[in-house]
Amino acid sequence: MKDEPNLFDAALKAADNSYSPYSKFRVGAAILCADGSVVTGTNVENRSYGLTICAERSALVKAISQGKRDFLAITIATPDAEYPVSPCGACRQVLSEFFPPDAPVRFGNSETSCVTTTMAELFPFDALHELAEGKAKSS
Repeated sequence: MKDEPNLFDAALKAADNSYSPYSKFRVGAAILCADGSVVTGTNVENRSYGLTICAERSALVKAISQGKRDFLAITIATPDAEYPVSPCGACRQVLSEFFPPDAPVRFGNSETSCVTTTMAELFPFDALHELAEGKAKSS
């Protein structure tokens, strides 16, 4: 996995900035961009829980707002969990819009307790990439 610089460390540091007074569950995300830069984000909760933004989407929105469009990998740190916690369904959907199917996705609660997968494994049957490649057929 292209994990230089240390994306887990960057995600863990981002989790320190979490605004999570309701769940007490800090999350940080770090995206490795094609230009070599790393963009981080954290979860920001709201008392109206549906308005909460996850760390993954926070980092992605920040990267897009900086003009970045080519992403190589993402790592998510959940230091308050007892086990690696994967991205939620909303984040999987949003990430699939910008990450290629073979992009590494790593998530864990510590550097030694991580799962490494790919965008395609995390979000299979992604119609967006099938449509872009002309693979989808109408009936």
